[in-house]
Amino acid sequence: MIQAVILAGGLGMRMRPHTERVPKPMLPVLGRPFIEHQIELLRASGVRRFLLLVGYLGEQIEAHLGDGARYGVTIEYSYEPTPLGTGGALKNAADKLEDDFLLINGDTLLELDYKALLSRFRESGRMVTIAATRNAPGQPGNLLLAGDGTVVDYSKRRLPGAHTDAGVTVANRRVLELLPEGRSASFEEETVPELIRQGELAAYITDRNFFDMGTPAGLAALEAHLA
Repeated sequence: MIQAVILAGGLGMRMRPHTERVPKPMLPVLGRPFIEHQIELLRASGVRRFLLLVGYLGEQIEAHLGDGARYGVTIEYSYEPTPLGTGGALKNAADKLEDDFLLINGDTLLELDYKALLSRFRESGRMVTIAATRNAPGQPGNLLLAGDGTVVDYSKRRLPGAHTDAGVTVANRRVLELLPEGRSASFEEETVPELIRQGELAAYITDRNFFDMGTPAGLAALEAHLA
């Protein structure tokens, strides 16, 4: 399995006041920091190498996880000097990224067949493959797919008949060429539209639900699922 890169540098504004002194990935889920659940899920899928993109209170994450030895993995860290957004944080970590890598939101848990996701990525020949949940009929999403699974539209607004970004992608490091240097940038709002324009974004469709613990309701739903 390839390197897993976790976006763990956000301010956690939706979870204030809980995140005023604790970074969001360290918030407890069933009595343990959420980041531990992510690492153990990915380790069970064969992932052994992790890179955490940290910023706000990131030293707490590193102090808790260390080098990953007690989880049976290796963990490296890339610190943002200032808040850089999802795209800027990735660009900032360029010298630590492998040729191909998983890119995972630091507040999302997706119980997925990660080997099948990687196979889809390699078979597609595209620069990036995104995990997309299949919505119920009539339920809107934010990804619109062509018949062959190519992503043809992405929007923060809800798109009728669409799938939903599940917070996990596989990327080749060539994607760094699409990221600006030395400034804050959003991978979702700046890089994804360019990938779509170039026909370089494929989707891996899953029926598995993802859990976003970045809101109180989402955190409660995740705990209920894992209990």
